[in-house]
Amino acid sequence: MTLAFEDRIRAAQTPDLFRRYFRDAADVMPLERLAAYQTEALKEIVAIAHAKSPFYQERFRQAGVRPEDVQELSDLAKLPFTTKDDLRHDPWRFLACDKADVSIIHVSTGTTGGKQIYVLHTWADYYMHDLAPGFPVLVPVGRGDMVLNALPYEMSSAGLAFHKSFINSCGATVLTAGKGGAYSTPDKTVQMIRDLQPNCAVTAPSYAVTLYETALQEGLDLTSLGWKKMWLTGEGCSPAFRERVERLWGTRANMYYGTLEGGVVGIECDEHRGYHVTESHVILEIVDPKTGEPLEPLEVGEIVVTCLARRDAPLIRYRTQDIGYFDPDPCPCGVPLPLLHLRGRQGDQIRINGVDFSPFYLEEFLMRQPEVGNWYQFVVKGGDNDRLKIRAELAPQVSATPDLADKLSSKMEYAVGVPCEFEIVDRIPRPRGKTVRVVREEATP
Repeated sequence: MTLAFEDRIRAAQTPDLFRRYFRDAADVMPLERLAAYQTEALKEIVAIAHAKSPFYQERFRQAGVRPEDVQELSDLAKLPFTTKDDLRHDPWRFLACDKADVSIIHVSTGTTGGKQIYVLHTWADYYMHDLAPGFPVLVPVGRGDMVLNALPYEMSSAGLAFHKSFINSCGATVLTAGKGGAYSTPDKTVQMIRDLQPNCAVTAPSYAVTLYETALQEGLDLTSLGWKKMWLTGEGCSPAFRERVERLWGTRANMYYGTLEGGVVGIECDEHRGYHVTESHVILEIVDPKTGEPLEPLEVGEIVVTCLARRDAPLIRYRTQDIGYFDPDPCPCGVPLPLLHLRGRQGDQIRINGVDFSPFYLEEFLMRQPEVGNWYQFVVKGGDNDRLKIRAELAPQVSATPDLADKLSSKMEYAVGVPCEFEIVDRIPRPRGKTVRVVREEATP
C-alpha cells in the first residue's frame, strides 16, 4: 500500500540517523562522532542504492561489490565511480524511489560541455535531509538578517538552494534578486538594495563586480550600507580577485563551493585558509585524474563526492572534474572540518610550453597588478601554447600608453615564469551567465 503524501513527508522529516548524531551543529561536531555518522550514512546509502537504484544495482554487479563489503570509510574505494556521462545518459535510472516521488528537477549550466545533466530530488532529500545539519559558525545568519540572493533561480539549483537554506535553516529574510533572468537585471537589483537595505549577500564573484558598477552609475556607494557578510559562489576566483570584491562592497567575502550534482561541498570561514568540507553532507576524496587512485593530503587531483543526505536519488563517488587538494593543517578559526583548496576545472587548465596552469593561479598574479581592471580573459589557441595571452580592461583612471602592454607583459612573465602577451581593450563583454575566463580561439595556420 502506498503511503499518502503527508505520511511520507512526516516519516522523512527527522531521519533516525540525524536524530542520533546531530546534537551539535555540523561545523562544531567532534570529528570522532562525525566519522561515525559518515560510516553509518555510507553503509545506509550503499544498501539503499544496491536494493533500489537500477543504475547502482548494475554498476555494483559489474564491480562485484555488495553492501556488506562496505563497513568502514576506507571501503569507499571499493565502489565504482559515477561520471558526468553516467548522469547524462538517463537520470531516472539513478532513482531509489518511485518516479512520481520526484519533486524538483534542476539542469546543468553547461560549463563542462556535452549533453545537459538533470538532477532529480524528492521533497525529503531536497527540503528535509539536506537541511538537517546546519552550519551556524560558518554561516552566521539568523532571524532579523536580510540576505540579497543574486544567484540564478531558473534551471540551475544555485538560487533556490541558498533560498531554502537561508529561510529554513537560518530563519532569515531573503530578497529574491536572481541573476540575469527576464526580470533580474542589475539595475533592478541595485534598486532593491537601495530600497530594502539588506545586510548580507550571496552572488557570483563576477556579478558582484557588475552590481558594483551598476550601483556606481546609480549613485549608490555599496560600502556605505554596513554589510554583515557576503558569500561568493557559482564561479571560482583567486584570493586577489576576492579582495577586490571586498573593497568594492566594504565587507568580508567568503567563498562557498558546491556543485549541481553534489550540493554543498565546502564553506570558507573568515580566515580564508580554504573551504571547510561539509562532512555532514558529503564524503570527499581526491584521486589521480588518470588512474583514479586516492591521493595524499597536499597532492593535487580530482575531487570526488559521495552524498550523505540523499537517499531517494543516491550519488556515490561522483567525479566532479574539479581539481583541488586537502590541507592537513587545522584552521585557526576552530572549526574542525578539514580544509580543501580548489585549483579550477580540469577542462580550464591552460597548457603553456608543456606545463598546466590553473586559471585561479594566473588570476592571482594578474589581479595584483593595479593597472589591470576587474575584467579580463585568458586567450588560448590550441592545446599547447608558447605564451600566455591576456586580454584585459585597464583600471579606472589608468590610460593606455604605448609601453603599458609591454610593461604588464613583463611583470606577468616575471611572476608566473612563462612568456606573456597583453591585449588592452576598452571593454570586455559583461556576461549574463557564468563568466568565462578562459577563451579558446582557433589557432591561426
